[in-house]
Amino acid sequence: MTKAEFVDLLARDGRIGSKKAASETVEAVLETISSALARGESVSFTGFGKFSVAERGQRQGVNPRTGERITIAAGRVPRFSAGAALKSRVKG
Repeated sequence: MTKAEFVDLLARDGRIGSKKAASETVEAVLETISSALARGESVSFTGFGKFSVAERGQRQGVNPRTGERITIAAGRVPRFSAGAALKSRVKG
């Protein structure tokens, strides 16, 4: 499902109202989560899951074009861990 399809589905739900309001709501939620992660914070939704930031250490890789070994710099990456209720619902 794309973001546009998600906004359409949310707008049809009836609790948000118009498609414009649904789009603005989705943008606001995504921006708020992104901003929190950029600050190094985590965002938890009980039963749904937890968005967090993980530190990745420096590691060795291989350039696929040349086969040359390269060093990949350390960095921060976003992570998502699904909550029990979400896992249960997906499992069926």
